[in-house]
Amino acid sequence: MTKAHIIVVGNEKGGTGKSTLSMHLIVSLLYRNLSVGSLDLDARQATLTRYLENRLARNAKDGLDLPCSDHLAIPPTADQSADEAKLLAAIEDMGSRHDVLVLDTPGSDHYLSRLGHSFATTLVTPLNDSLIDLDVLAHVDPTTLKIKEPSLYAELVWDTKKRRAMRGEKAMVDWIVVRNRLSSLDARNKRGMAHLLDDLSKRIGFRLLPGLGERVIYRSLFLEGLTLLDLRHPKLSSRLSISEVTARQELRSLVDGIFPPK
Repeated sequence: MTKAHIIVVGNEKGGTGKSTLSMHLIVSLLYRNLSVGSLDLDARQATLTRYLENRLARNAKDGLDLPCSDHLAIPPTADQSADEAKLLAAIEDMGSRHDVLVLDTPGSDHYLSRLGHSFATTLVTPLNDSLIDLDVLAHVDPTTLKIKEPSLYAELVWDTKKRRAMRGEKAMVDWIVVRNRLSSLDARNKRGMAHLLDDLSKRIGFRLLPGLGERVIYRSLFLEGLTLLDLRHPKLSSRLSISEVTARQELRSLVDGIFPPK
């Protein structure tokens, strides 16, 4: 019997920072002394898997003890039924052994992604602050800049809620849209996105949270297998820049919004 709180990080648009967010969420929960399992459903690109491999390599190289999740990548094969059966078995097994299970999904409409979404206790959708990225959630009138109707990904979420209902489970408890890679500039587009997302949240039922800012440090952290939270490790400790301190505060607020401490 699955006991884990299942967090699915999903969006049909690529390049929104799903894997970076997944990794920081995983490590944040591990530092809270929670048992965490992780599944990479985007195993063709495998960014989360490579991030964790880099982390294990850094542990081995420098004798560190950085916490890691119990991880499994599920690459697609030519046999859809077998792939889905493997995912179901992994959710059942890992969900019975861990407090939290984090699923990273591909930036496209894929059968494994749809199945994974249907098990979410919490769905986290990172979204770049761009009208292009907003299009996966809603169609916007180009003249009035008002929302016309929900779009592709909103329909996928609705579909997965129906799949849960068909299994006799309740609908998704919590859908959170995260405004990710925010610029520090108070641009007109940024303000416009805030108004549009606020309107859309009331129409299709999600919570809105500020995400992680656009910072160069995330690119270097990936290669090292590190997260912002690891920078205080005794063997890694160094004076944090103001930008890094701000980034840690952003991360702490985001994780508390997604998974409030008990």
